[in-house]
Amino acid sequence: MPEPLRIIKTACPHDCPDACSILAHVQGDRLLRVEGSPHNPYTRGSLCRKVAHYEERVYSPDRVLYPLRRIGAKGEGKWERISWDAAIQEITTRWKGIIAEYGPEAVLPYSYAGTMGMVNMLACEGRLWNRMGASHLLRTICSSAATEGYRLVYGPMGGMDPEDFANSSLIIAWGINLSSTNVHLMPFVREAQAKGALFVVIDPFCTRTASAADRHIAVKPGTDAALALGLMHVLFAEGLHDEAFLEAHSVGWKELRNRCLQYTPQRVEEITGVEAETIVWLARACAERTTAIRLGYGLSRTAKGGGMVRAIACLPAVLGAWGKPGSGILLSASSHFPLRYAALLRPDLQVEPDSQSSVHWGRKRPRAINMNRIGAALLQENNPPVKSLYVFNCNPAAVAPHSGKVRQGLLREDLFTVVHEQMMTDTAQLADIVLPATTQMECLDLLTSYGHLYLNLCTPAIPPLGEARANIDVMNQLAHAMGYTEDAFQQDAEAIIRAALQSSSPIMQGVTYEALQQHGFMRLNVPSPYRPGADGHFPTPSGKVEFYSERAAHKGYDPLPNYEPPEESAAANPALAAQYPVNLLSPAAHHFLNSSFANIPSLQKGEKEPRIWIHPQDAEERGIEEGDWLRVWNQRGEVRLRAVLSRKVQPGVAWSPSLWWQKHSPQGSNVNALTSDSLTDMGGGSTFHTNLVQFERLDAS
Repeated sequence: MPEPLRIIKTACPHDCPDACSILAHVQGDRLLRVEGSPHNPYTRGSLCRKVAHYEERVYSPDRVLYPLRRIGAKGEGKWERISWDAAIQEITTRWKGIIAEYGPEAVLPYSYAGTMGMVNMLACEGRLWNRMGASHLLRTICSSAATEGYRLVYGPMGGMDPEDFANSSLIIAWGINLSSTNVHLMPFVREAQAKGALFVVIDPFCTRTASAADRHIAVKPGTDAALALGLMHVLFAEGLHDEAFLEAHSVGWKELRNRCLQYTPQRVEEITGVEAETIVWLARACAERTTAIRLGYGLSRTAKGGGMVRAIACLPAVLGAWGKPGSGILLSASSHFPLRYAALLRPDLQVEPDSQSSVHWGRKRPRAINMNRIGAALLQENNPPVKSLYVFNCNPAAVAPHSGKVRQGLLREDLFTVVHEQMMTDTAQLADIVLPATTQMECLDLLTSYGHLYLNLCTPAIPPLGEARANIDVMNQLAHAMGYTEDAFQQDAEAIIRAALQSSSPIMQGVTYEALQQHGFMRLNVPSPYRPGADGHFPTPSGKVEFYSERAAHKGYDPLPNYEPPEESAAANPALAAQYPVNLLSPAAHHFLNSSFANIPSLQKGEKEPRIWIHPQDAEERGIEEGDWLRVWNQRGEVRLRAVLSRKVQPGVAWSPSLWWQKHSPQGSNVNALTSDSLTDMGGGSTFHTNLVQFERLDAS
């Protein structure tokens, strides 16, 4: 008799704002399929294409199922299976030797959001490394520039409730491809459109989302701040701003108005390529309608990304939109979740440097290394050098910028690299020790969201495959082997979740571990829809919206929002632009999530092959035809990409969805061979989209 079918309430922990509630169908110890939970009011029973066949990921032939030790040259792919005990002993013995000679800062953990669980991401980013005194990783590859720009205006305030978008009469998707990266917001957009709302997309490329919009506004890459200032110029000039709100609830609105005087529609057209008439039309539409802006992180991954987000974030306040139905802006919902984050990260484990040790590194807190500059850190840091790298939740060989440097650093023979992974990724192939990690279907975790207001419990549906172990369990084992006896390293996932939920905030009232077990998910204890800012108070130093920011001035920024051209542009560096005249954008692919899922054959089939969209004019100038293989290069490296000729992209701009693994790319290089490891104007973020290149037919002489 076959074993009975069980349905397990769980959730998706991947790096996506939707954080879907999932029902896993299990028979015996085998996952049969997954479906979206129809009970969650936001995700409404649907799943994206990436997760809809999650069993393909769980049972992928690329799964790492046992601890492995390298026996050949780095990158050669020769391994021997070892036991967990042997792996833990080898790792900690090497670490103890490195710490004795160089100090604990010679050990660097490298991780990001392969899982966004509060246990297997957040707790694992703090506890062990705080106790060790390892180098601190600045995890800034995604959202740091946008976060800093936004918070200069509003402080750590979460954005509008995404479910309130259904009550909007004008929705602007600015720098975000909802149909690929925030798919569950689209039904709320459609609901608003059915009631007469306009849907506008601002993006340099005509994405899937832009193709479905009422109006697509193609802005030149890196110029969005000028467009925002131009819109506010019209609002102020025509008296369409909410002066009563600005007088009562803002600082510096008159200074902002004076700044906007120089951004006339005609000047902004010259900067952005957006016609002056369109700028005037959009400003008036914003004033006449209830306006909701969904702002993406993607546009902030440019040289001036923080300033761009800061300028755009000012718009709802100038309109007096906060607290009104269907009005405001959503960048992130993360700040709405008042968990006990100290119970997760355990900063209390941080210890002062030991002045009696053989090496004293002379700092009260460990040094910080920006994750965007991991290649440079591995090659250049010498006080002390990075002697060991521990990678989890991330695939830096594929995802980090300036990947030529990254690979060169990972190939150092004197670098001891440990990778805890689900798959044999590009990074795992360059490791000394590879440890098998669980997928979401095999471990317990708690999920917040940066796109909605629901907590999810990620309940294990099946036992771990092979000898896979969850991040937190491995961290605890490593801590024990290092001789750390603190209580934090006795806590399992459930204990950590319970501690995180012990919040005194009324927003967490009724949200308990038992309730999450019963329902699978729970909405925060806030009204529906939730309208932050309705009381006119904002979590800034002044308690008001800060257009003029003393904090910005103190950090060396312009105290007011402004537009500056990115360093790699014709406006800022005409000589470089003459040599590399095309701005290459490399946003998320529809079927991949960063480098996650990029090894799944059915999803690779959806993306076809590494491709680049170019305008027919740029193709004609270079004798390129549809389907040609191109050599794409700049001063950092080169790649091979298949040409797609399309008017969805502007002349002088190219678009290559990411992110293929290096080993699945021609000549073993993906688009990050071209991207810069320079940092953003604020927040130390990535600058993937400030990337000037040249290209030619591969067989060109």
